[in-house]
Amino acid sequence: MTELEKCMAGDIYDCHNETFLYLKEETRRLLREYHSLRYEQKEEKHDILNRLFHQIGTNVSVAQPFLCDYGMNIYLGNNVSINMNCTFVDCNKIEIGDNVLIASNVQLYTAAHPIELSERLTPDWNKETWQYFCRTYALPIKIGSGCWLGGGVIVLPGVTIGNGSVIGAGSVVTRDIPANSLAVGNPCRVIRKINGGNM
Repeated sequence: MTELEKCMAGDIYDCHNETFLYLKEETRRLLREYHSLRYEQKEEKHDILNRLFHQIGTNVSVAQPFLCDYGMNIYLGNNVSINMNCTFVDCNKIEIGDNVLIASNVQLYTAAHPIELSERLTPDWNKETWQYFCRTYALPIKIGSGCWLGGGVIVLPGVTIGNGSVIGAGSVVTRDIPANSLAVGNPCRVIRKINGGNM
């Protein structure tokens, strides 16, 4: 398997492999262009987002500033609003459905490291070879249609948030949230069911 294939499979991979360094540089270039545009330059913004993301639906808004690692692993549905200062660490897939609101300062993290130090450190690490001292893997995040993530929400690797769910501001989502749920806190927990309505 290539390092990219390992990454997408959720296996330990070399995040400093030349493939990832190239992709990050291309993403940084597109983000620089995006951040240089004025608010009203909507067509130019949409053109850059089309090049940046793997998939982008209609009526999508991504406020500045916005940060991501690669862009190519981000899939956006229709009617998606991403407010300012959001960070998407898209080392693996980030899939966002239709009719989704993502408030300011939301952070979606697909990248992770092993918990145990003995597993986290790269064996026989040698700084002379530019090898990364720490092992990395990445797990996908999925946010269903009709969701609303409040300000400052953090979503951790491997989490799925079901259709129609609302995540309260400042929550840290460490595990899956079922559909049509209001969930809050750190760690985020469901406090009641809500009416999902039409997606």
